[in-house]
Amino acid sequence: MSIMHRTPDEPTDAMGPTAPRPSAPTSNPPSVAPTSRVPRTRAGAAWIGLCVTVLAVVALIIFMLQNTGTVEVTFLWMHGTLPLALALLIAGVGVTMLAMIVGTARITQLRHLFARRAVRRPGQDRGTSTT
Repeated sequence: MSIMHRTPDEPTDAMGPTAPRPSAPTSNPPSVAPTSRVPRTRAGAAWIGLCVTVLAVVALIIFMLQNTGTVEVTFLWMHGTLPLALALLIAGVGVTMLAMIVGTARITQLRHLFARRAVRRPGQDRGTSTT
């Protein structure tokens, strides 16, 4: 304990403070020091999300401006040329949509499973009857 936080009844020796003595219980509970943290809110989370989104869009715009060279793209029977940034953006959007479709299918599967388990009575097991 530092000198600034020492109380007059704490013992000290030549080397500094010793272990604190157990004090007798008092009738007043120790007061809780107020914290300086502000509670998290949905508005605060939305603001952080908005800031991250704006930074991502700015980075995307810079990326697109720096990659304006054209590339030849062949997909199935289609052939064409387009800017590199646009080709990468289209590929990224395609992968994102694929991930969203797979994620949506899994969430739907889990919701159906949860609904079936919620409807089933607690005493019933799979395939058995309690009659």
